[in-house]
Amino acid sequence: MAEFDTDLFVIGGGSGGVRAARIAALHGARVMIAEEYRMGGTCVIRGCVPKKLLVYASHIHHEIEDAAGFGWTIPQVSFDWPTLIANKDKEIARLEAAYTANVEKAGARVVKTRAEFEDAHTLKLASGERVRSKYVLIATGGAPNHGTPIPGIEHVISSNEAFHLPSLPRRILIQGGGYIALEFACIFAGFGSDVTVVYRGDNVLRGFDDDVRAHVRSEMEKEGITILTGCTVKSIDKHGKDFTSHLSNGSSIGSDRVMFAIGRHPNVANLGLEKAGVGINPSNGGIAVDGFSRSSVPHIYAIGDVTHRLNLTPVAIREGHAFADTVFGKRQVQVDHANVPTAVFCQPEVGTVGLTETQARAQFTHVDIYKTTFRPMKATISGRDTRMLMKLIVDATSDRVVGCHIVGDGAAEMVQLIGIAVKMKATKADFDATMALHPTAAEELVTMHNPTARHVRQAAE
Repeated sequence: MAEFDTDLFVIGGGSGGVRAARIAALHGARVMIAEEYRMGGTCVIRGCVPKKLLVYASHIHHEIEDAAGFGWTIPQVSFDWPTLIANKDKEIARLEAAYTANVEKAGARVVKTRAEFEDAHTLKLASGERVRSKYVLIATGGAPNHGTPIPGIEHVISSNEAFHLPSLPRRILIQGGGYIALEFACIFAGFGSDVTVVYRGDNVLRGFDDDVRAHVRSEMEKEGITILTGCTVKSIDKHGKDFTSHLSNGSSIGSDRVMFAIGRHPNVANLGLEKAGVGINPSNGGIAVDGFSRSSVPHIYAIGDVTHRLNLTPVAIREGHAFADTVFGKRQVQVDHANVPTAVFCQPEVGTVGLTETQARAQFTHVDIYKTTFRPMKATISGRDTRMLMKLIVDATSDRVVGCHIVGDGAAEMVQLIGIAVKMKATKADFDATMALHPTAAEELVTMHNPTARHVRQAAE
């Protein structure tokens, strides 16, 4: 009788777990993957993908408004939220089926059930089945975190529920200032909702470049979104179908939905980690891992949001692939988490890679800043009051471009490509030597020849 039933057991059928299972199976491993909800995980089912579909839908009203300046006369139009949600659900179901099929085609077995550790090698399934596995990969992702309980917290929805609302909110209050809060604020505003954002910090998008933060806030406020910073929701009262949110600054705001998007926590609860001896990182609450995603137990690994390292879908996918190659592909692969491009699909869109100005000035003695804001060509005829921001951060000693930040249409697409240059350690001279492609917004990235600011950090005496 074989000592192990499988070579690899993956807990979690999200993007990272699916990639790891598929690649390990292609390497010849016997693989089982368990998912208790829906294959595809947060990104595919209730995150990046459905959110981007809603972003596209909400942006259409801009196109309709802008059409008049280009000579188009468009009759009165209407929007139907249930139709959008039904079509979104149809696409998500298609993607879920594709995820399942791709794993099974690779030779892995998919079980639609919850799995928990019984000991370091044994997994107990909700179906009652027990599986002993040589290696285990934890890829259970994260979940919305509402923070400290407050009176009325039971009335709050998260991004999970926002994807399935039966009707479009007329008025919605969103607490939070990060990716999810701003993206949903712009989505709902695009459909005509009255949106208020409440955030405890001094400005939205904490951790992003300060110019990006200021520019995004200004552009969102132009679109009629109210942004209140330096305060929090202290309690929520329900009155029939409506809610009143009482804020820490003493004011109160009425709405028919209250959404919290203040962060996410790793899905580590009730997995039986203590039975397996898997340690938690005390600094972030995620599973503690080394550079190869190995936990405190040598044959148990963890990837993606459950480690709370860098909570982005492509990172989880890369970590899952690297794990499979390292353990089953007979070649050690370590993921480099530096210079990872990221985007915020608010409106206007944000794309960024590398260091912020603050980070660069702390790391390098000489930093040059190249920054421009301009009215996009499309807006000159549409009449829309909007401006783009482009910013390059340069280590002036080596001339290397160490950061790029863009706010405006197409920002994410541009930064994906700029990310290659930053990863390759391209210099500002390399950017300057690149011919501009005209007329585009992106040409500004290679035509900013003179620094807008220069910073020299004096050595401590």
